[in-house]
Amino acid sequence: MEMLLQAILTLLGRVEENQRDRRGRLRDAFWLGVLRGVGSLLGFAVAGTALVYILQYLAERNLPVISDFLARVVTMVQMRLQ
Repeated sequence: MEMLLQAILTLLGRVEENQRDRRGRLRDAFWLGVLRGVGSLLGFAVAGTALVYILQYLAERNLPVISDFLARVVTMVQMRLQ
């Protein structure tokens, strides 16, 4: 119990010290923002890849409703690119 209390007091001391150090807070906030951005990018890439894979799998199964929907999407994209 005493070790836990000592660890909490040490962490509180670090938090208090960090609050006084403006440059350190700005540096920490910058890196936190960078890491969140990278995490969002990676998460979107994985989710997008999974979605494309699932749609390709469903299109290969030649399901009528999904195939018609995908055909319309492809047609709209091709028209938009021209």
